[in-house]
Amino acid sequence: QVQLVESGGGLVQAGGSLRLSCAASGRTSDTYALGWFRQAPGKDREIVAAISWGGSRIYYTDSVKGRFTISRDNIVNTVYLQMNSLKPEDTAVYYCAADPSNARIFYGDYNRISWGQGTQVTVSS
Repeated sequence: QVQLVESGGGLVQAGGSLRLSCAASGRTSDTYALGWFRQAPGKDREIVAAISWGGSRIYYTDSVKGRFTISRDNIVNTVYLQMNSLKPEDTAVYYCAADPSNARIFYGDYNRISWGQGTQVTVSS
């Protein structure tokens, strides 16, 4: 199993930028997809973006397309989420996720995902 630790959250004004990082440890020799989810107060957790092991497959939810960029560095076992043009509706706890199948996350199957502890992102208007 992979352990995940997020960092980079914080408070930013609308229109600003933040970069989230997530460091993976444990069974990092496995090939796994990585993703970012978020959960706002009173709402369900939703997927924001995902990237396959080799980076050839990337997914973004519609609301962040053109504003957020997911990337990964397999040398240092880290996934990033660059968030630009932030909006108040982006306010949420952001969670890093690892999918050992390197596929299910792209089909909405989150049953075997490993989760990080989450990092708060707050966008003020």
